[in-house]
Amino acid sequence: MKKNSDISWLLSYAGGRRVLIHASWIIAFVSGLAALVPYYYIWKVMGEVLEVAPDFSRATGMVHNGLMALLTAAVAMLLYIAALMCSHMGAFRIATNIRIATIGHIAKLPMGTIEKHGSGKLRKTVNEASAATETYLAHQLPDRYVAIATPVGLLFLLMWFDWRLGLLSLIPLLIGFLIMMSMTGKAMQKAMEEYQNALEDMSAEAVEYVRGIPVVKTFGQTIFSFRRFKGSIDRYGKWVINYTVHLRMPMVFYTAAVNGVFAILIVAAMLLTRGGVERSFLLNIIFYIIITPIITLTMTKIMFQSENAMIVGDAIKRITSILDEKPLPESANPKKPQDASVTFENVSFSYDGKNDVIRNISLDIRPGESVAFVGPSGGGKTTLANLIVRFFDVKSGSIRVGGVDVRDIAKDELMRNISYVFQNSRLIKGTIRDNVRLARPDATDEEVLEAISNAQAMDILEKLPDGLDTVYGSEGTYLSGGECQRIAIARAFLKDSPIVILDEATAFADPDNEVKVQAALRRLAANRTVIMIAHRLTSVLDADRICVIRDGEIAESGRSGELLARNGLFANLLRNYETSVSWKVGRK
Repeated sequence: MKKNSDISWLLSYAGGRRVLIHASWIIAFVSGLAALVPYYYIWKVMGEVLEVAPDFSRATGMVHNGLMALLTAAVAMLLYIAALMCSHMGAFRIATNIRIATIGHIAKLPMGTIEKHGSGKLRKTVNEASAATETYLAHQLPDRYVAIATPVGLLFLLMWFDWRLGLLSLIPLLIGFLIMMSMTGKAMQKAMEEYQNALEDMSAEAVEYVRGIPVVKTFGQTIFSFRRFKGSIDRYGKWVINYTVHLRMPMVFYTAAVNGVFAILIVAAMLLTRGGVERSFLLNIIFYIIITPIITLTMTKIMFQSENAMIVGDAIKRITSILDEKPLPESANPKKPQDASVTFENVSFSYDGKNDVIRNISLDIRPGESVAFVGPSGGGKTTLANLIVRFFDVKSGSIRVGGVDVRDIAKDELMRNISYVFQNSRLIKGTIRDNVRLARPDATDEEVLEAISNAQAMDILEKLPDGLDTVYGSEGTYLSGGECQRIAIARAFLKDSPIVILDEATAFADPDNEVKVQAALRRLAANRTVIMIAHRLTSVLDADRICVIRDGEIAESGRSGELLARNGLFANLLRNYETSVSWKVGRK
């Protein structure tokens, strides 16, 4: 994407405030020219001082010229402030619209795509990339037009007073420009991309590290135990050091060049005044010494603007990489499920398009039946459940809910028919009421309380300071894993879907919470089609059917008694599980 197309892309989100962005560029350009006018009046003041010295009583225009310098400087400042006001109003709208569009698009994406990007990278892209575009539009683009206007006005001034000194003053400008181009070319663009990649990796790993802090503290570990996080920090540090060393010498020469104009002016003054010093030349050399620092400032602004443009270009590329992700296709003629049955027909699925993690599975789950998916870790249990709710689409075969292919069911309709209780349910920072109402925003308080009661969670409300109005995550108000799980189950009760998927719903519950969670799940399962994913095999022995999933296939299927009688994989898994739970640490 080129710079012009970057700006066009940003302006496409400006709405009715596009005109403000354009106005900010024009006003900023005029302010850049206006900022040079005071130097003309300063030159006139200096000329009058040299002319009347030492009898300053003859000076009649100093006050006028001084006031004009002050007035034009104030006008230039007010113009620049007006440019910034316009640019900020437009930039805030653009950044807001970009965030809304990106978040709205993410909400439409399947869970598989979100997991591919990672929550840390998505957060960084949405927050920091949109913030970078805001800063670019609000500050850096107006400054860019000021930086364009300044050299134009400077070139006129430098050539007007003394073309010889003007040409000499341009020499360090040309040298600095050539060095700057060597630092801000394609290599710099690639470096900016590598820099943002390193930051994203570190951000994503930091999120995982923070989530694992309880484990770190429990076992007295350090950051070094999280190799991926430590590795991302090391890679970032190595990159920054190498990049800094690479630019060290070019930056030294650039700084020397753009600040070396004084040396050239001094040498020029010595050569041009060998026959004596004329008052007009003395006035011009003083003026050039005063005005040439603007060259250094302008060059530095241009250099940083080039770098900022690359950062924004990379930010836009990352945002568009999200916006280019396609949601799962929706049927033009959606249908509604006829009942609460779930049918897998020759289903295969692959995460990478090559290696199948689900292989040709066929399974018919009748309405009201409870089915458990068990088996070794990594066998595909959770993947099967995710395919039902279209977190992904099957590679081949079909999944039908209520006799209708899930691809032919509208997303909202599919979600109304299925409740999903994850193994590590999370609560948002909001009231307990809002957390339960996520399932059905129009629910009354009475319905919310009934759902909480059915989820065996009334004891949680009783200990909270403001009951339903207690804000989770505020002022140290948090719940344990098992308590969060019961609130999540309350959502499922409030949603009242005919199909319920339970993914290790008791995994993070302590013994007391587990009893209540199990009681809530038994009530939730009544008269519903239930699909359970469990490693605690004793919790699924009463299921109508147990499917043992191994290597993406159904290795065994039947009631617990039938499977135990076969003495196959399930019987072996159950023996191993019972051995593990009865294991104790003791002394000889």
